Amino acid sequence: MDTDKRLRRKAAVIVKVRVQPKASRNAVVGEHDGALKISVTAAPEKGKANKAAVDVLAKALGVPKSAIALVAGAASRDKTFAVAGATHEAITALAGGKHA
Repeated sequence: MDTDKRLRRKAAVIVKVRVQPKASRNAVVGEHDGALKISVTAAPEKGKANKAAVDVLAKALGVPKSAIALVAGAASRDKTFAVAGATHEAITALAGGKHA
């Protein structure tokens, strides 16, 4: 792995997310058991809900979609994302509903 990739990985914030697929809207809706809760209109098939969750996170945090990587939980409602260019404070604010 080259140095640039290692630096980006170190600068990423790890975010635990609970995704609610087939919801009425795409939004960050707060916190669920210590994880950021995101509702998405997409169905949980063929990665559609995962892609929608990335879209919602990117918009809410003001980072490009390419700055977000799914680390764990591709087939689960409980997911772990690495977000480059975000801060813990920004994630905490989202969980509190300040930027939903």
